[in-house]
Amino acid sequence: MKEKVKKLWPEIDWIKDNSLREKTLDAWIYAIENSVITLEDLEIIPFSLLIKDCNISFMNHKRTCVQLAVDIAKRMKENFGDSIQINMDYLISGAVLIDVGKLIEYDKVDGKLTTSHAGKLLRHPFSGVAIADRFGLPLEVLHIIAYHSKEGDLGKRSVESIIVHHADFVSFEPFIK
Repeated sequence: MKEKVKKLWPEIDWIKDNSLREKTLDAWIYAIENSVITLEDLEIIPFSLLIKDCNISFMNHKRTCVQLAVDIAKRMKENFGDSIQINMDYLISGAVLIDVGKLIEYDKVDGKLTTSHAGKLLRHPFSGVAIADRFGLPLEVLHIIAYHSKEGDLGKRSVESIIVHHADFVSFEPFIK
């Protein structure tokens, strides 16, 4: 399973810290192993059940979000230099993991994708934090997962969380009709 997830998520290898990279990978493996969604499904299923007739796949959205977050962070470092501190490993791990809880949020009923009982009770930022915490990911990464969506609007986001939040919404909101 590990090699299959690494193939699905080549961006995980962008994380330089070996321990953080392995914990990020382990969280994804756990989520897939505890989901009705398969690795193959992730390349096909819509990235959101909130968008009618969504034709952007889960992984297309996810890869775009991670890549945008990294591009934004690099540009900020290039332009602002030492005036801004960005932990790229936390940013990448967090961006890769922000929607890991969606694997628990999805269900299949009569072959159709729907929201699971767990998904009706806890949105993916909460289940994502629980999954990431299970593998000992740092609080800074948990913060990015927890604050990436509207649930984080009332709190103070870290710089990494701000970047990931905007990268996520830039690759989400244009598709809302």
